[in-house]
Amino acid sequence: MTYCVGLLLDEGMVMAADSRTNAGVDYISTYSKLHVLQPAPDRLFVLMVAGSLATTREVLDRIGRDLDQAINPRPSPFQQAPLVTLLNVNYLFEAATYIGQVSQAVQNEHGPALRQAGVSAEASFILGGQIAGQAHGLFLIYPQGNAIAATPETPYLQIGESKYGKPALDRIVHPGLSLADGARICLVSLVGTARSNLSVGPPFEVAICPRDQLAPSHLLKLPAGSPDLAALSRSWDESLSQAFFALPRFSWEPGNPQS
Repeated sequence: MTYCVGLLLDEGMVMAADSRTNAGVDYISTYSKLHVLQPAPDRLFVLMVAGSLATTREVLDRIGRDLDQAINPRPSPFQQAPLVTLLNVNYLFEAATYIGQVSQAVQNEHGPALRQAGVSAEASFILGGQIAGQAHGLFLIYPQGNAIAATPETPYLQIGESKYGKPALDRIVHPGLSLADGARICLVSLVGTARSNLSVGPPFEVAICPRDQLAPSHLLKLPAGSPDLAALSRSWDESLSQAFFALPRFSWEPGNPQS
């Protein structure tokens, strides 16, 4: 299992993911789930992945192959339709559609054999990015290949083990949040998830992408022993404890003026 979260803010985007993978209690390793793709100066894509590791790896390989073929076309005696790639899509939703189609192709190729072995080939993705002259955006691409976009009313998207990190996001995230605060709440969400689910864990990766910059301003990788991560986790835990013990007393408790 994994956990990825992306925020769509007025100032830009923040995307964060854990990097723990496991195939049972006796095999735990790390694998990057946050990938920055910049096929041309006028476009930026950040792709986060969850689900079948083999599927997500092949999807990334096919995206890279298509880009290579678009940049270095090989002569062919057969007339071929123009190849759709991240280099020539005109809108971010077209990029999401393209990635969904690639994912479906991989799942259709390997799914039957995997299902016979009792293994799922499904994968999901969060795509964030911007094409010059257009607004930045964030899409969740489902295993079935379709996608939904983040909106001002729902400015964050999650994939993977999402339930444990959701309460903090619901209470804090809004479009006017700063990028720095967005990075903090993403890490709080990741830390809370890792606390409740051992299949999620550091290193945690964070990409901070200011609007119209078309490149990340910061790419962070925080290992388990990171001082910044330890300080954030400790401060969040202490703040929650203080807030809990400051809650109003019940009317029947001793010492309450109403008792």
